[in-house]
Amino acid sequence: MPEIPTHDPRYQQLRQWLRGLPGFDQARLTTASADASFRRYFRATTEAGSWIIMDAPPDKEDIQPFMDVTRWLGERGVNVPRIHHSDQGLGFLLLDDFGDRAYLDALNEHTADTLYGAALAELHRIQSTPAEPLPPYDEPLLRNELALFTDWLLGEHLGQDPKPARQRLAPVFQALVDNALAQPQTFVHRDYHSRNLMVVGDRPGVIDYQDAVRGPLTYDLVSLLRDCYIRWPESRVRHWALDFRNNLASAYRPETISDEQFLRWFDLMGIQRHLKAAGIFCRLNHRDGKPGYLADIPRTLGYVRDIAPRYPETRPLAALLDQLPPQLLSRSAA
Repeated sequence: MPEIPTHDPRYQQLRQWLRGLPGFDQARLTTASADASFRRYFRATTEAGSWIIMDAPPDKEDIQPFMDVTRWLGERGVNVPRIHHSDQGLGFLLLDDFGDRAYLDALNEHTADTLYGAALAELHRIQSTPAEPLPPYDEPLLRNELALFTDWLLGEHLGQDPKPARQRLAPVFQALVDNALAQPQTFVHRDYHSRNLMVVGDRPGVIDYQDAVRGPLTYDLVSLLRDCYIRWPESRVRHWALDFRNNLASAYRPETISDEQFLRWFDLMGIQRHLKAAGIFCRLNHRDGKPGYLADIPRTLGYVRDIAPRYPETRPLAALLDQLPPQLLSRSAA
């Protein structure tokens, strides 16, 4: 974990803000984590317990979406951290501390069914939350995300001219957009995976949901089950996915959604998400100086390489991936 940046002016500002809160004048601060954005997290410990401080520089990150989504999810009983104190002008929040054991650290062959069962139940609660206040996961946003693959992975990372790939993949991207828009639209966390679910009793603690949108039914499901950071056998993934479909709220009329239809939604949604994620990992490296995510690209693109040949609309993408350097792809017999 990075050392406390004691000479950082923003850290000094946070320290001063914390001292002004009742009971926190003598709080001990340690680094909790940093994420893929400009946000940082610190753990404040007192004799009464521990809390998490979100540090979101207001010129780079707006904490209002996080506060809004926290309230909406909390009203539906989703296990999100309570906000105890906030200063929107400074970009500081004092939150419940869900600990430091993420799903990624706890998942193994013996725990997977229990942990994923709890995560899928929590996802049903998330999808019961009214999505109308959220921005739509519409065609422009979907296309902008797909462009991350051509622009940042093919262009910036591999040094290719991305224009030929954009033309070659235009029908593929259209099919992926159409698939996303054809699904029932629901509350989408948008990063519902093993690094954003904390082991907290019998239910996961859900974090990092400030980018929530109103979007496709299978988006969060594929984020969880085809995780960029951990992989499971395909038979197990499909069992979990169909079990989730079987337990959908009646408003989604799960009895009208065949296995074939649901798995098609799920598969194509995964291709869209994984192309986006691979592009973001490259952008984090080249633009933001965060190379650690490059190691997750082979697993992420490996999903795409395995799924794309199954559907006529995405086979041109499989052919393109076959031309990439082999170290960028992970092939699994799972």
